Amino acid sequence: MSNTPAVFLDRDGVINRLIYHREAGIVDSPFTAAQFQVFPWVPKAIRLLNQLGLPVVIVSNQPGIAKQHFKAEVLAEFEKRLEAVLAPSRAHVDATYYCLHHPDASVKALRTRCSCRKPGIGMLRQAARDLDLSLEHSYMVGDGLTDIEAGNRAACKTIFVGRWKCEHCQFIRPRGLRPTFVAKDLLEAARLIQQAVQLDTRNSARPIRKPGQQHTLHACYSREKIWLHLN
Repeated sequence: MSNTPAVFLDRDGVINRLIYHREAGIVDSPFTAAQFQVFPWVPKAIRLLNQLGLPVVIVSNQPGIAKQHFKAEVLAEFEKRLEAVLAPSRAHVDATYYCLHHPDASVKALRTRCSCRKPGIGMLRQAARDLDLSLEHSYMVGDGLTDIEAGNRAACKTIFVGRWKCEHCQFIRPRGLRPTFVAKDLLEAARLIQQAVQLDTRNSARPIRKPGQQHTLHACYSREKIWLHLN
């Protein structure tokens, strides 16, 4: 059984800005490529995780296609924009898993209650199988309660990005569940992970994958395997 740890990242609100869609009156994921804005500290944060030898894996609920907010080509454009922002810092994401489903989807083929949509842990389990990862030794980083719930269900250590408020404990399941750490942004989360990994390395013989040994996998995943390509 693998002992390789990874860092699982939610996308919207952690890597890129959430968008206020005035017409709908909602704050949500970007619906167009022009709206996809990566936080300025993200390349440095992901580069730090790369240097630690930790696979970086995005696991994100993305029902925009199911709700007909955008086409699959727009989701692919988001991927290209993120890669372009990371490249100057020599940072990279090892794998990306998207759940495209929603129980109230407009697109019938994507209307389902699935196991991959967080707080379900289907995406994390799939990544663990594909990349030979240990969920128990991994981190789940996100700005939503479903991220913390999914990480907890998968036995990961969890990092909540943002301000943890008392009312969160009332709505999270199980009630009263708390994240392992709280960080103001992804860079602070990466530094917390760095401290934990360095301490763990001193106290354990478990090897950490060296930078440069990763293979790069870009995957957009749903039960229908909407698309999957390897570079």
